[in-house]
Amino acid sequence: MADIGNIVETAQDLEAPVTVGVEAYISADYVRLERDRLWRKTWLQAGRLEDLPEVGSFITFDILDDSVLVTRTGENEYSAHWNVCTHRGRRLVDTPKGKRNARGLKKNFVCGFHGWTFSNKGTCTHVPEREHWQGKLHDEDINLGPVACDTWGGWVWINLDPDCGSLRDYLEPAASMLDPYQLENMRYRWRKFVVFDCNWKVALEAFNETYHVPSTHPEFMEFGDFPGWARNHGLHSNIGYDAPKDMEENAGKLRVGTGDARVTTAQMQNYTWAAANTNTTQTMVDVANRLVDDLPEGTPNAEVLGYWITRSKQIDADNGVVWPEVPSSHTAQAGTAWQIFPNFQIGHAVNNMLCYMARPYGDDPNKCYFEAAVFQLYPEGEAPETDWEYVEPQDWPPVLQQDFDNMAAVQQGMKSGGFRGTRPNPYRERAIPSLHMNLAKFMGMGAPRVLK
Repeated sequence: MADIGNIVETAQDLEAPVTVGVEAYISADYVRLERDRLWRKTWLQAGRLEDLPEVGSFITFDILDDSVLVTRTGENEYSAHWNVCTHRGRRLVDTPKGKRNARGLKKNFVCGFHGWTFSNKGTCTHVPEREHWQGKLHDEDINLGPVACDTWGGWVWINLDPDCGSLRDYLEPAASMLDPYQLENMRYRWRKFVVFDCNWKVALEAFNETYHVPSTHPEFMEFGDFPGWARNHGLHSNIGYDAPKDMEENAGKLRVGTGDARVTTAQMQNYTWAAANTNTTQTMVDVANRLVDDLPEGTPNAEVLGYWITRSKQIDADNGVVWPEVPSSHTAQAGTAWQIFPNFQIGHAVNNMLCYMARPYGDDPNKCYFEAAVFQLYPEGEAPETDWEYVEPQDWPPVLQQDFDNMAAVQQGMKSGGFRGTRPNPYRERAIPSLHMNLAKFMGMGAPRVLK
């Protein structure tokens, strides 16, 4: 048995080596408690605003037993309500089989059971044979129950707690650190989801640290070994790289490799595009493939990096795609990804981003809904039409399949009688105990403990 001490309660405690028990990952009782103590008490990312392009557009968002209707009610107005008819409790909008959620355009919502009708602002506008209730159906009782709703970063967020605080306060300091990246201007390049054989926390933790890269993704190591870090920021955390001197732009995921940077940059970009299909754009790949022709042999690595970025930015600008200006000093602080408590990760850059989200799959602690989406900047009106696509694990990009292999194996291993709890790297994997420290504050159990 590990020699463990006090529970972790503060960010400073996370700087020490800690251990996290397995209950939060494998206990069905814990999963059932999460519904009331966690999912009904936190702000959750429910969808992207571009999925609500006009007044009357709607999407649904499901989390365990709860379903929410999110609607666009004005030019810059959005509202959310419980997706359940106030008559007999039937869901107003069902999620089509095989789909992540429902989406569409409606002036009102008609219950398929008895025809009760509601406006997109939640008002009950029609009850068949209402007179039979003898005047006892009061509007305030039969309107749809409101759900807290707000927007940030191009997403719509909901909170099932009627007494919740503001979204902006909840998201800080992540919101202020990410605002310069203008994430609201990015659009989907692709988006996929899957039901996976692990707990939702195992799924997220496969991506919120860089410690696994040398062993899980060894192909990337020939392009440089930049040690990574993870830091706690209240409810949230972020991760990033310790970039070499004079190459601070590398803190934002950019790589020029070792050796002739003109060659290795192209190799890295081509591999990333083909094997991960994330964290870059076609423009950046194309410019990388011309570096050998555009720059003389012996060009210093830092100059190769500077030319590659500047030329890519210029080509995009000529095509109507303007990158936001983010100082390298801010990039170094913002890192490469933010973990938004409890279940969303934003992997940000100035012209693209990669986001992950995981949700529980019913009461089964050994399964989850896992989804990933890649975004980038596009010329006005030229973003591709996309929808959530269900993709079996073996059909995802190869790099993500490497992560998937770990996720399922970790879930199985945590149930072993011989496993005594996780021991995250205090520097590179701090986002993991950060998550569990905050989970414990909502759940009342499962806090990490300091290793003696």
